[in-house]
Amino acid sequence: MGLALEEQKYFTVQEYLDYEEHSEFRHEYYQGELFAMAGTSATHNELVQEITFALKKHFRPKGCKVFSENLKLEVIRNEYYPYPDVMLTCHNVDLSAKYIIKFPSLIIEVLSKSTESKDRGWKFARYKKIPTLKYYVLVSQTSVYVEVFTRIEGIDIWKYQSYDTMEAIVDFEEIDFKLPLAEMYQNITLEEEEIEIPSAEE
Repeated sequence: MGLALEEQKYFTVQEYLDYEEHSEFRHEYYQGELFAMAGTSATHNELVQEITFALKKHFRPKGCKVFSENLKLEVIRNEYYPYPDVMLTCHNVDLSAKYIIKFPSLIIEVLSKSTESKDRGWKFARYKKIPTLKYYVLVSQTSVYVEVFTRIEGIDIWKYQSYDTMEAIVDFEEIDFKLPLAEMYQNITLEEEEIEIPSAEE
């Protein structure tokens, strides 16, 4: 989530949708406020493209759809509408949707320094409320590292797995899809990780 609009005006969902249709920039919506989306790096964009291509190649023949960065997600009706980096949906309602996806089975976020804490905590806590969501994935752009949260059906517990080698393959068993990290990170120039050095006083 980015910075709230300076006017501090509160919007209904319909006002937000109307505003967004003509806005030069994207905004997330949360409890009546609009938050401008921050720009992304070339590495972020390339990772999103590689992941989207792999998903489309596998799921388009199955009648599913994959969306990246520019389509809104209804996480909580009339309350929270973000723009996930990548979404997969096979739900009949979503297949005819024009502006808002409601029933994704997979959400992927490419992490950045400014969004990582929200993607891990605040945002994931709300994504969990989507009943059709089976997988939530976090992708690093500073190293070969992918984290996967898998919903365990029936008890609503999320299993955690991480992958950190080019030889690793992420197995999304519930949706019959495998994604090699080599395919995801091919030809990607990773961002340099910013390391905070503590001052002598600390």
